[in-house]
Amino acid sequence: MQAGRKKEDDGSSMKIVGRLGIAVVLSVIVVGLFLQMGRKPEKHLYKETRSSLYTLVTVTVVADSPEKARKATADAYDELDRLGRLLNFYAEDSELSAINRNAGIKPVHVSRDTLEIIKTAVMVGEQTEGGFDVTVGPIVKLWDFKKKTRPSASAIAEKLPSVGYENIVVDEVAATVFLKNPGIQLDLGGIIKGFAADKAVQSLKANGIKLFGRQPDGRPWNIGIQNPRAEGDKDELFATVNLGTQGISTSGDYQRYFILDGIRYHHLLNPKTGYPESLCRSVTVIAPEAALTDAYATGIFIMGPQKGLAVLERLGMDGVIIDREGQVLMTKGIRDKVHLLKTE
Repeated sequence: MQAGRKKEDDGSSMKIVGRLGIAVVLSVIVVGLFLQMGRKPEKHLYKETRSSLYTLVTVTVVADSPEKARKATADAYDELDRLGRLLNFYAEDSELSAINRNAGIKPVHVSRDTLEIIKTAVMVGEQTEGGFDVTVGPIVKLWDFKKKTRPSASAIAEKLPSVGYENIVVDEVAATVFLKNPGIQLDLGGIIKGFAADKAVQSLKANGIKLFGRQPDGRPWNIGIQNPRAEGDKDELFATVNLGTQGISTSGDYQRYFILDGIRYHHLLNPKTGYPESLCRSVTVIAPEAALTDAYATGIFIMGPQKGLAVLERLGMDGVIIDREGQVLMTKGIRDKVHLLKTE
């Protein structure tokens, strides 16, 4: 994941860059904290950046005192770290590892958070016709984007039977998760950052946070969407969008990729074929929950522009899609909030 970065634009613009299984809301959580008694205190911005969930996370708090800002921020980071331990793919003592170890053997009793994130992942898998699939890990491991090598067709064919969200059984009553196929492995990297951002927001609210998604003067944040074929700083963004309390995530073919024999191979793999999907250049999804934007951005990218746009409209989410030819498609609800920039 590449964390968001701020870009100065009369104090109101924030650039969100790239996504490798990213929930952009995690990168910058902006909140307001106010006293409820007496006159309205003067508000100030307090910002802290730490490493969490294998990325840099910045929490910016609008508060009337540094003490309140520090307490709210510290609790939010504690929540992120807790979820990181709970759902760590590599840690032997995580609940996720326990599920994977018992694939094809028995259901594993899990916490409410683990049950919730896996249930959400399965639901998004269903809604995107398998475009988003948290079992795609065995295929992802075959591709080496640093060395710019692609796996053989036989290697991919061998691993494809170990991919399929349909093999995940979530029992809400018993609070268990079971992987039916012994070769199945869950990797929640494509949804955990968005899910954790949502939980961090809940933590901030528990600390008395009253206002979300606005700058100190009440204006919404102006979020930049990266140009997937940028050639330099002048055309780095292709659009900006006014964002209030929603989450926003972007999946694109321009962060982890290599070109071989004139073909672009990137990290967004179709779980059904094992190869990069080429129907889109980038997909940005906006929704009330960051876990949903995180997962749907990937799933819609795999589905393609037309089918993906139809899914977003049906679910009441907003999105901006750049197809393989560079054409921009948007949901009806977001068109008046998106400003397209000249990229010539």
